Amino acid sequence: MTATPSQGAARPSIRELLARKRLIAAPGVFDMISVRIATRMGFDCLYMTGYGTVASYLGLPDAGLATYTDMVNRVGAFCSAATVPMICDGDTGYGGLLNVAHTVRGYERAGASVIQLEDQEFPKKCGHTPGRRVIPVEDMVKKIQVAVEARESRDFLILARTDARTTLGLDEALRRAEAYARAGADILFVESPESEQELETIGRTFDLPLLVNVVETGRTPVLPAETLEQMGFAIAIYPAVGFLAMGKALEDVYGHLQTHRTSLGIGDRLYDFPRFNTLMDFESVWDFDKRHAS
Repeated sequence: MTATPSQGAARPSIRELLARKRLIAAPGVFDMISVRIATRMGFDCLYMTGYGTVASYLGLPDAGLATYTDMVNRVGAFCSAATVPMICDGDTGYGGLLNVAHTVRGYERAGASVIQLEDQEFPKKCGHTPGRRVIPVEDMVKKIQVAVEARESRDFLILARTDARTTLGLDEALRRAEAYARAGADILFVESPESEQELETIGRTFDLPLLVNVVETGRTPVLPAETLEQMGFAIAIYPAVGFLAMGKALEDVYGHLQTHRTSLGIGDRLYDFPRFNTLMDFESVWDFDKRHAS
């Protein structure tokens, strides 16, 4: 069962969603098709995954290769098709403090509801992958302060992520998250906790809304929504579930086509073509043609 948002409906604010005190499950979106499908499914919030977006848009790994221009282009396109708040990956802010201010203003103007900024060294690496190194905590505090100063509306939220857990341990990650909270971050994100006990510790340490990153077969345990909610998390993002499902589906149907040289026998694994036309809003094109036919 899908829910199709009305075109004129006002987009709820992320603050309104957080005030409900119910875990927000946000699927990762990475291209315009995934945005349209997730929007029609009726999710309360979407997450623009850096990994999936860079892979889909550039065909490259999420390793600091995408530029601000690449990503703000995607933010604008994705948000134009969504009718719910979108959390958007802003990596390290794409440079120094002036770049951070420029990035925050650009993401806000493009329609994002939340920008995620992380404390990795440049070039950054995808979370849940090895080799991530972090900048001094004082440098990230300045980035958060600049981000808060640069935004135009308090309803545009700053999500501060620390990648310190993997290389420096949980205690350092908690210390950093606390510093980012004092700097003005609205939401905290301790990346890659490695056990339920660590998740529980994070959940009881902070009063600010907390985000957990759920990556299937990643470093963090995959737990039921009710458990994460009880631990104290406000948002659970599932950045990889969409592109991992797409990769598996394409491999299956392409494999069938390669083996059998026909698409016969895979109909039950395909989206119905007329329904896909509806998803892509071809009805508006056909209606336009009828109204303006010569």
